[in-house]
Formats: sequence, C-alpha cells, structure tokens
Amino acid sequence: MSSQDPSVYQAALARGLVSRRTVMAGMAGVSAVAALAACGSAGKSTSGAAPARVKAATDMSATEKVVNWSNWPSYMDVNTTTKNHPTLDAFSKKTGIKVNYTEDYNDNNEFYAKVRPLLAAGADTGRDMWVSTDWMVARLIRENFVQKFDLANIPNHSNVEDALLNVLYDKGRLYSLPWQSGFTGIAWNPKSTGGKKIETVDQLLTDPKLKGKVTLLTEMHDTIGLVLIAMGKDPASFTDADFDAACAEIQKAKDAGQIKGFTGNDYTKPLASGDTAACMAWTGDVVQLKADNPTLGYALPTAGFMYWSDNFVIPNLAKHKKNAETVINYYYDPAVMAQVVDYVNYISPVKGSKAVLLKSDPAAASNPLIFPSPEVIAHAKIFRPLTAAEETKYNRKFQAIVTG
Repeated sequence: MSSQDPSVYQAALARGLVSRRTVMAGMAGVSAVAALAACGSAGKSTSGAAPARVKAATDMSATEKVVNWSNWPSYMDVNTTTKNHPTLDAFSKKTGIKVNYTEDYNDNNEFYAKVRPLLAAGADTGRDMWVSTDWMVARLIRENFVQKFDLANIPNHSNVEDALLNVLYDKGRLYSLPWQSGFTGIAWNPKSTGGKKIETVDQLLTDPKLKGKVTLLTEMHDTIGLVLIAMGKDPASFTDADFDAACAEIQKAKDAGQIKGFTGNDYTKPLASGDTAACMAWTGDVVQLKADNPTLGYALPTAGFMYWSDNFVIPNLAKHKKNAETVINYYYDPAVMAQVVDYVNYISPVKGSKAVLLKSDPAAASNPLIFPSPEVIAHAKIFRPLTAAEETKYNRKFQAIVTG
C-alpha cells in the first residue's frame, strides 16, 4: 500500500465538523497528571486483584421509559435550525423511550475520575451508558466496572465492522461497541516544508529541514504507537523493551531539538499558520483544517498507523440497561448510523452504512476519512490493552519525556 495521496483528502467533506477531540485542547497537561493519578487508584488494580463483580441493579426499563447517556461534545447529528438531534428524536418517537443526552464527557481521565469512586463503592453513577476510548474501555473491563451486553437486546450487533469485532481488550465485543472511529497519521504544511511531503515518522524525528518545527501528541497511545510501528513493532504486541526503545527514539529527537513540543488538539492553529511544519494529527481535525486550507498535506504512513475507537459501554448498576441496549441496537442500524456519520464525518463502525449513503449522499460515501478502503484498514493498528502496572509505568515514562 502506498501512503494516501493528499489530493484524496482534499476532496473530503467538512460539514461543520467539530472533532470530539477538540475539547482536549488546553487540557493536555491536566490529563497527563490525571492519567498518572487515575492509573494507580482504580479499585484494587495496583495490588493485582480486581474488585468483585457488582451485581446488576434491578432493571427499571419496563416501567421507566428513559435512558441516561453521556457522550463527548459535538459527536452527534444536529439539526442546525432547531439544535435538536434528529436520530435521537426519531428513536424516542419510535420506542417511547426518552433519552437524557448529556455532552459531559470531555476527557477520558477527567470522566473516569468522576465515576470511579461511585463504581468502586458499588453505587449507581446516574448514567445508563457512555462513550469511552479504547484504552479506557480496557481499564473499565479490567476493573469490572462495566456490564456484559445481553445480545438478545442488540440483534444489530452483527453489523459491527469486522476489523473492530475482535479487539484484544474485548474479543467478540461483549462489553463494548464502537460509536465512532478514526486514524492517527501525519499532517504537514507545505509552505513550511518547502513543498516536501512528510509521510513517515522517521522524517518527523530526523529530517533536519524540520528541526524545531515538529510536534507529537501528548496522547501516549498515539505517539508511542506510531513510533513503534516505524520501528517495525506491532502496538498490539509490544514488550517493555520495545516501549523503552520507542521512548529512547523520541527522547533522542527531543534532545536534538527536532521536536518543538507535545500537544493535544492545539497543534491545529500552528500547523495551519506554518509555525509547525509537520506533526502527528487526528483525521477529524485534518478534515476541518483542509476545508480552510486545501494545500495542507496528510498521510497515513505505509508502515502502518493508529486506529482508535470511542465505544459504548454500560456501567455497573445502570438502572435502565435494556433501554441502553435498545439505543445501541438502534444506532447499529446502517440507515441510522449513516445519518450520524454524514454529520460528524468520522469512520463508520457499522456495516452497510456506506451503501445507504451511496444513495442519499454519494460524496460522503466516497470520503476516505469516513469509509477507508479494506487496504487502508489492513494497515491500521490498535494499541494493546495494558495491565494496571503497565499503564502506570508507561504513562510515567512517557510523561517524563513530555514534561522533562
């Protein structure tokens, strides 16, 4: 496979997209500290013993037609006139179930810090479902904080894309299902690179023409993941030695003055202005940036790139579990998910949604950031789940580079 031609991305549509990761800008430092604190404090994980499975609450779904759902901001289809969510409105009309939809999930560690004390104490969080990123889902499953789905209530479970079905942290998707997905690759501003394409991690870390004008991500799983791939290692099966070697490569580039800094989503403005020549970047942000500046380049390295998902989970003691499963099943209808991805422009996790959009919005169906080809998916990598000890150790090592 060759790197994606930037012209392909220039054709990608931007329909008022606000990346769900944009809310992380300015929170990078807070998240870094929170990551360290949260990793060693959940349940009894630091001692190696997981907390006992909490029994499910009495399900009130039959008598209380409601479901409480927390999600990231700007991560749902919106009617720009009424500001309502058309698919949610249609769901309530169809089922009679009211969805209390709250956009209060601004950061994985921040949200975890709010719900962990309740989960650890065996108390209701007040939420029936929420959407967490892969590595946080792995932690929630490891800590026994989320419930297994009753698949009888989710017959559309079979529509999950094959590449997302047997992830290491949840084989067969028994505790989680993807809401939206995306890639982490490389972006560059040609006016700052002299027109040169930047398509490899090696270029980011060693090209002298980029010295002092490169940024990496504060998100450990993305940055370490891309460097591991460049080293010929698989993020799904790396060792301690591999992790240390990746850290050494990043530290070497930092010591040489190659790296300007580490960012959350705040790489976007410097990249657009040219102050940053090249950086690790998320697909959702690039769609927005290229809408204003089509000359910006974006590549998925030929060696491979990171593939992440934000996923539905149902916490312990949720009072409306069946209702939550009914919502999840609804969004795994290809026609419904097609409406969502047509608005948010992330990668659809549901089989059949492309066929729907080929009829209703052919331009969106041809958008490679929403429907990447099987050849592209084959080169995408997912970061392996970590033990509690690994999570603490790796975060400390990575953050020492970021903040040191």
